[in-house]
Amino acid sequence: MGEMPIPFGDDVSAFNIGNGRLAILKTDMLVGKTDVPEGMSLWQAARKAVVMNISDFAAKGVKPDVLLVSLGLPRKLKVTDIEEIGRGLNAGVREYGAYVIGGDTGEASDLVISLSLFGLAKKSEVTLRSGARPGDVVAVTGLFGRTCAGLKILLNSVKVPKEIRNVLVESILMPHARLKEGLALNRTGVVTAAIDSSDGLAWSLHEIAGASNVGFLINRLPIADEAKRFSEINKLDSAELALYGGEEYELVLTVKPRLWSRAEEAVREVGGTLLPIGKATAERGILREMDGKKCVIEPRGYEHFKT
Repeated sequence: MGEMPIPFGDDVSAFNIGNGRLAILKTDMLVGKTDVPEGMSLWQAARKAVVMNISDFAAKGVKPDVLLVSLGLPRKLKVTDIEEIGRGLNAGVREYGAYVIGGDTGEASDLVISLSLFGLAKKSEVTLRSGARPGDVVAVTGLFGRTCAGLKILLNSVKVPKEIRNVLVESILMPHARLKEGLALNRTGVVTAAIDSSDGLAWSLHEIAGASNVGFLINRLPIADEAKRFSEINKLDSAELALYGGEEYELVLTVKPRLWSRAEEAVREVGGTLLPIGKATAERGILREMDGKKCVIEPRGYEHFKT
């Protein structure tokens, strides 16, 4: 079909519709066995399916307009269960200013919620993974580690104080896509590369580095206080939780260094936070610097079909 306006392997796909404009397309599915932990309601699962797709649009700085939904429904589900899924889908899309316009339903052995998301954008304004340059500031839109800790609580019944348990579990049950932040950053024109962090901070850094042919030196690991507390109680490494957990749905991006303040202000104006965590380097490899020592950040994260 000729040259792809957005390369395979980026967060979204695109089709050139002429006059410098692109149809932006994304499809992602939520499967009960792998994506719905015990304790997550069907309403929350359906909403999460929306967030999974919206987050990738956020990374590209593109506003989503409409969705198609395909549902695989186990026979055991009741009518009230299916209605709950519908309410969750609607709540999710309206939260981000989009609409469900159709889809399909069929019987399946496991719950499957597959969404196809559509929007429009100017080709020159879509942020890819491949634009980072040496010297760029590496930044994120939030803290990491809560979701990894929350999942351990849900899956392994790990006990923690109530005041942090609720925060950690909520991060899994009610994730949020950083769409406002992504759109605001896109308008500034100062972001050189971006990705959604659903597969983990470390994996996201490696994805941008590989696409942009740069390295990264990370000197401020963005670990949430609740993740640190959880780690202390359970004798875990909080850096491991932050780097290799996944499902945060934050944005990981690089910013032109001279225009950092513009990016920071744009995110602040929409009620978000932009945290600098390091810089891009000409030397390949991703390193973490702590107390004057450097260590390698491994390319680990969530991958389907891996044991």
